[in-house]
Amino acid sequence: MKHVFKVKLTITLLIGMALTLSVGQVCFAQPETMVAPPDTSGPPAPQPPTNLRVEDEPNDFGHGLKIRWNLSADDGAGLNNVVAYELLRSDKAEGPFTQRAVIPKGISEYSDKDETRPTEEAPNPNFMDENSTWYYQMVAIGDQQVRSNPTPIVSGTTRPNWILLNKIPILIVVIIFTIFLLVFISSAKKGKSLYIRPLAGINAVDDAIGRATEMGKPILYILGLGTAGDIATIAGFTILARVAKRTAEYQTKVIVPVQDPVVLVVAQETVRTAYLEAGRPDQYNPDNVFFVTSMQFPYVAAVNGIMLRERPATNFYMGVFYAESLILAETGNVAGSIQIAGTDQISQLPFFVAATDYTLIGEELYAASAYLSQEPVQMGTLKAQDYTKAIAMAIIVLGIIAITAGWPFIRDLVTINL
Repeated sequence: MKHVFKVKLTITLLIGMALTLSVGQVCFAQPETMVAPPDTSGPPAPQPPTNLRVEDEPNDFGHGLKIRWNLSADDGAGLNNVVAYELLRSDKAEGPFTQRAVIPKGISEYSDKDETRPTEEAPNPNFMDENSTWYYQMVAIGDQQVRSNPTPIVSGTTRPNWILLNKIPILIVVIIFTIFLLVFISSAKKGKSLYIRPLAGINAVDDAIGRATEMGKPILYILGLGTAGDIATIAGFTILARVAKRTAEYQTKVIVPVQDPVVLVVAQETVRTAYLEAGRPDQYNPDNVFFVTSMQFPYVAAVNGIMLRERPATNFYMGVFYAESLILAETGNVAGSIQIAGTDQISQLPFFVAATDYTLIGEELYAASAYLSQEPVQMGTLKAQDYTKAIAMAIIVLGIIAITAGWPFIRDLVTINL
């Protein structure tokens, strides 16, 4: 019996071991059957661009590079799944590379520029200094932002250019203007008469002075609120010299209230010199050229009071004017004065045009100073400007014709890059 029991026990143990091994095999094999196959349902990656190359940016001061490449085989062809190109840049060959730009598909060049020098307050890691080397890679971006393999790393070095070829048209214009300037100034100094198209405001100056003389009333001359260094104020001084010389000849009083101490000194000297040239230095009264205040509207209030008390026959407004232009002009109308205005402030021109009898618009103010003074340098400069403007208008017309007719050579020839 004991022998039979041992046999049964042995058989039972063998069966148990066999079952244990079979279950273990099943358990270990189970993960193998649960591995998912590779997911191939996403969009395929596009082909990368080829022949990436970097060149120095032409016609610059050494702060840019020109990057060119051949389009990906899947840009407009092949899989046709390229949506953009990502340009990567680093200052080291080993990286790291950061995104510099995303360029739309179909474009095969990009200008990488940055001329803003970094400061402590405004650091600029993208600044491209002269003679600096930069490294580039590029990838094509496909559907769902799938990226291609990157291109091989290429490098380029920024170089400043001694001659900017795209500025040559400007050089030609400057040379032409200089030739005109020298020729006309020389002609004016030799006494040759230079024709300047007459302006109504200029012709009215002598008539206005004569009217004041006939009426026995003074002339009020206002130089505006500009400084002595403003172009419009300088032109106002030139016209003041002509007006003061005429009033000295006709023995008419001219009143010049100013709001700037430096302008006061220049205006007094201008009027005094004009009286001296007219041969009547004894008629000059320095009290007629006086300082009022440097504050805008108190100055305007004082000038308005002078208008209403003195009732001048003629008011001149020549210089830089701001919000006070309409106040002065309307007060002059109330006083019954003939008014001649001139300024280069675009925002104030509508008020002068509406409220004064004659208005010198912008550059006409400078032309008036040259026309009235007959000074050779001013006359020559004015004529040179007129001829240069005529050439500029001819170039514009030629450019329009070239673009309309599809002549790229002429279009490129007359294109000026500022």
